[in-house]
Amino acid sequence: MKRFAVIVAGGKGLRMGKDIPKQFLLLKGKPILMHSLEAFHNFDPSIQCIVVLPEFQISYWETLCKQYNCNIPHKIVAGGAERFYSVFNGLSAITDSGTVAIHDGVRPFVSKEMLKEGFEMAEKNESAIPFIDSIDSLRVIENNETHAVDRSKIKRIQTPQIFNLEKLRTIMNCEYQPKFTDEATVWELAGGKLYFYKGDTRNIKITTPEDLLIAEVLMR
Repeated sequence: MKRFAVIVAGGKGLRMGKDIPKQFLLLKGKPILMHSLEAFHNFDPSIQCIVVLPEFQISYWETLCKQYNCNIPHKIVAGGAERFYSVFNGLSAITDSGTVAIHDGVRPFVSKEMLKEGFEMAEKNESAIPFIDSIDSLRVIENNETHAVDRSKIKRIQTPQIFNLEKLRTIMNCEYQPKFTDEATVWELAGGKLYFYKGDTRNIKITTPEDLLIAEVLMR
């Protein structure tokens, strides 16, 4: 079964407080997005990678690839106004069948172990969603009232979210809804069953200056 990766990088860097979009910020001497792309290639060089970017950022990414000697084969696709459309555009660029991982471009620390477990689960069950446990106490605050929540029942969802490619492409050929926060949501609302695998606390999403500092420590 062929394997694919759609790496979505549509960030504007607003929470980062930088002029440069967060996926292009340097981490250990190269753009964050490049580390994410390399993670998939290093796991399995045969994986076909699609990088989805806002159209106006594509030429800049191509310049960065030349500047930092990124020779990993990948297709570049223009994204849409919402993540949903960006993922759909990435899926539409694949003409083959197989299993596809949808990954945040600013999660550069995804491990080979996570990718192995996720792809194997999706190849067996058609879906594989990574999660990590909540370690903080949790409360719901609503209408000036509050109550504690059993944190053992609350999971934090990561990427890559991995699916049967043909089924996900069919499911996402629908009208966008604001409650589509990730691909797992779309899959579930369409009646698909979700299977879960253990994520990794190191698999952080770099969106704030504090995240970038943590990433620099992890990279060392």
